[in-house]
Amino acid sequence: MRLANRKRISAVNGEDSRLSAHFTNPFTHELRFSPVQKVKIALMTVTLFPVRLLCAAFFMLLAWPFAFVATVGRTEDAVEPLSWWRWLVDLIIKGIMRAMWFSGGFHWVRVKGRPALASEAPILTLAPHSSYFDAIPVTMTMASIVMKSESKDIPVWGTLIKFIRPVFVSRSDPDSRRKTVEEIKHRAHSEGQWPQIMIFPEGTCTNRSCLITFKPGAFIPGVPVQPVVLRYPNELDTISWTWQGPGAFKILWLTLCQIHNSIEIEYLPIYTPSEEEKRDPALFASNVRRIMAKALQLPTVDYSFEDCQLSMVKGPLCLPSHTCLLEFSRLVRKLGLKVGVTDQVLQEEGKKACNLCGHKLSLEGFAEYLSLPVTETLKDVFGLFEEHGQMDVREYVIALSVICRPSEYLETLQLAFTMFEAEGDGAVVEDELAVILKSALGVEDLAVGDIFRAVDTGDKGKIMFDDFCHFMESCPNFMDLYHCVDEPSTHTCSGLEQPTTNSFCPDFSPQDQNTHNTEHSKKHN
Repeated sequence: MRLANRKRISAVNGEDSRLSAHFTNPFTHELRFSPVQKVKIALMTVTLFPVRLLCAAFFMLLAWPFAFVATVGRTEDAVEPLSWWRWLVDLIIKGIMRAMWFSGGFHWVRVKGRPALASEAPILTLAPHSSYFDAIPVTMTMASIVMKSESKDIPVWGTLIKFIRPVFVSRSDPDSRRKTVEEIKHRAHSEGQWPQIMIFPEGTCTNRSCLITFKPGAFIPGVPVQPVVLRYPNELDTISWTWQGPGAFKILWLTLCQIHNSIEIEYLPIYTPSEEEKRDPALFASNVRRIMAKALQLPTVDYSFEDCQLSMVKGPLCLPSHTCLLEFSRLVRKLGLKVGVTDQVLQEEGKKACNLCGHKLSLEGFAEYLSLPVTETLKDVFGLFEEHGQMDVREYVIALSVICRPSEYLETLQLAFTMFEAEGDGAVVEDELAVILKSALGVEDLAVGDIFRAVDTGDKGKIMFDDFCHFMESCPNFMDLYHCVDEPSTHTCSGLEQPTTNSFCPDFSPQDQNTHNTEHSKKHN
């Protein structure tokens, strides 16, 4: 794939702008330390870190009895007047939580703008969502959030969660999405009787390099919302907790090892939807995102949780940070080409590509191949593969296989070997292996000479699919070992703990929620 070709994002002003060749993957995060920083972290690890960790644990435990008393006898689905003693408990817990964050190094929490009342804006939309430290504005306001129902059973933490009266999402209830939306609607139209609901509409964590697609859950009720933007103006970004990068404990450790940490919370003016936006939550979400992106001076990118699954893949062919496949996935989804793509469909696509004379297509030929008109989006897809006015359709099929079944890289490689074999013996030569891996990884430059020679032990000048599989089994880190990719990967392929979309992030997408819960429920319970 051609990394620098035809990759578009929506700029802050709403117009398209070209991405540079070094596009930042929003779902990855890399930390690099200078020798001086490493010495500082080592010193803090044996001095400041344990003290801060113990203090944070102490304050959380201190808040528990107050939260427990306040939740005794309170029903989850009924509105109750805020009595004076509950108001006092609320104030005490806010103070304890602020002390907890202070002990963790967040000495300066700067708040800009005027927080709206619940009667003015029942829903607060926060972005960008990048870390579990985004809980700071939740504990400062004690606003409700949307969380999985299992969270309330966690010792200590579950009691604190129940105190803020969240909207619980049940994973075991197939009708959970509808019930959650109805509950948010009910609270949003209560004219301030319920606490405000804080929602992170991105639905997953990013590295704050852009704002990804907002999910419509916060905008379905069609009520005024107050956008809230978060900034972490720290010298070293130990905050971001993405799908590929430092794990949860490492983020906590590095953050507590900093002398001080800063967060800036800015409340933007209340956004009241038009009649058209009330009828179209996606439009409502897009317009609010545009305003928040302008305040943050960040671009918007139409990526979603579905795309970040590509960054979750582990194994020898886990994607590098600068892969084109995220952009390819977005474009293919926009064209509707991902719908109904099964293993059988991909096999048929492979046979169809093999039957093309020369395998090369022009833009018009590619449109005819897909049975689609020539549009700007189709031109962008073509541009990712184009070279001298033509593209190899087999590269498109490989990339399509990766984004449709990201965890089944062996099946993708087998399909690729089948398409590229020249003599019907299932073997490929060095140049063909390079094209296969470039397409599967979504990169432009790839050095495969040393790999090919390592696989081709008999010096035959060609390798079989089974030989390559055995090589990957014996050398699973061959991409790093042989320095295949020019730009170093910004993530590791080890089994790191990953961020969850269940806390503070209602995605209201059954497919997304089920996929995430299946893969990560054990890690976060």
